[in-house]
Amino acid sequence: MESTVMPISTSSGHTRRRAAVGFLALAALLVPAPAASAGETRSVQSRSGEAAPVILLDGAKGAEGIAAAGSTKFFAGDLVTGDIYRGDIRKDKATKFIDAPDGRMAVGMKADRHNDLLFVAGGPTGRAYVYDTDTGKTVKTFQLTTKEAFINDVALTDHGAWFTNSRQGELYFIPVDDDGDLGSVRTLTLKGPAADTSKQFNLNGIAYSRDARRLVVAHTGNQALYTVSPRTGASTAITGVKVPNVDGVLVKGDTVWAVQNFSNQISRLRVNFHESTARLREVITSPDFNIPTTAALFDDTLAAVNAKFGVPNAKTFEVVTVDARTNATK
Repeated sequence: MESTVMPISTSSGHTRRRAAVGFLALAALLVPAPAASAGETRSVQSRSGEAAPVILLDGAKGAEGIAAAGSTKFFAGDLVTGDIYRGDIRKDKATKFIDAPDGRMAVGMKADRHNDLLFVAGGPTGRAYVYDTDTGKTVKTFQLTTKEAFINDVALTDHGAWFTNSRQGELYFIPVDDDGDLGSVRTLTLKGPAADTSKQFNLNGIAYSRDARRLVVAHTGNQALYTVSPRTGASTAITGVKVPNVDGVLVKGDTVWAVQNFSNQISRLRVNFHESTARLREVITSPDFNIPTTAALFDDTLAAVNAKFGVPNAKTFEVVTVDARTNATK
């Protein structure tokens, strides 16, 4: 594991807009694929009874990431402007909380509720942004890499935040100590199949399994999920499933939810981390899905962001809630 601290550079609003347009054009090239792999599948169009089925991100010009911030609270990001919205899954509208400085983008994100920190992936800027969830102020900006980058998603562990780069076979770690202080960036070079960068879009979503003590990464180009050792960078394919158009991922116990953007669905998988195998248990759909990218879990409810990649003249962006599973014993 190589430890690096990168200098922070500046970028203009024109750079931000060009970067956003470039990413949206790339996303439009990703060809929609059929439903996820074989297994005992059951498609459901479900909505949680206590949650608003559709939550407007009021004024957003784009969307991609979402982070749970409490039992019903969430943060969601504007992909194009980097602004952060704050909402409640019981209400039908989320409002702007952070007016991000010019030049930022907001892709995947996670909220560290213990330390009141929000970690946000910065896309082609190569950066990560850390905000105070009480005040909305920027705590620190990290230049994770100066290589070609699309910093895509974030996972939290007990010791800090991990970030993916869809352009490089490496992960980045920002330590957080017991007092909530941030350390220096560390770069983890991946080994094995997760290191593949031959496709247009490679590493995407990331989550952490506390039980397995492994990271779980989504690889869009390979339609695959991999486990990664956070110590060595060694990766192993999770066999038994293929996940076309995989984007964000969530892990709870032996359950993994894989958001599949252009497939307009979320696959619920049961994973044996010891054997690195998985079975598809359920395909979750909604008539309100419109290219969902990432999701947050609230007990038995998933809240997924509609990114609307490739949708002409999209004017509004929203969060859609669905039941996380229809049969808890399945």
